[in-house]
Amino acid sequence: QAAVSWPAVFAGAITALAMSFVLLALAARFGMTLASPWPGAHPDAASFTALLGAALVAVQVISAALGGYLAGRLRTKWADVHSHEVHFRDTAHGLLVWALATVAGVALAATVMAPAASHLAAPTVLAAIDLAAAQAQATRAANLAAQASLFMGVGLLLSAFTAAVAAGIGGLRRDEMHEAYWTEHAARRTPVA
Repeated sequence: QAAVSWPAVFAGAITALAMSFVLLALAARFGMTLASPWPGAHPDAASFTALLGAALVAVQVISAALGGYLAGRLRTKWADVHSHEVHFRDTAHGLLVWALATVAGVALAATVMAPAASHLAAPTVLAAIDLAAAQAQATRAANLAAQASLFMGVGLLLSAFTAAVAAGIGGLRRDEMHEAYWTEHAARRTPVA
């Protein structure tokens, strides 16, 4: 019996990715977006705010929790494995869900964003350069990039931890359900004297 239940990991990762899309669409409905809704518009890093960063962290954590919990509940029960090893394997399933969903999300985002990124590489011609304004703009862009990176890093760490914990909880719940079922099943089969 394999230590990793890949079908449960894939189910959890797909669920986490789908929930991310749902939550991002909901956040966009409330105006939390980097891209303009108008055709031909490109993402604008200057529209990044702390509120948007916090929303992105929340999306990552909630999605990872759902995917991890699902993976913990879906995998089959291992026979003759110590409870500590079962807990470790459940949390490992959550971490694998997080890793797979993150890699798939990055690949999908890169595929979708590649056409929009082409405008960043296009050379721009400036008639007159105001050095002070250019330095201020560069400093602002660097600060926004650092802030966005901080939120991304915090979100990734929290979502990895959350997915592992949620998978452990899902596994505990699965084991409790199995035990309750078999206890009830044995009670029904025992004749009443």
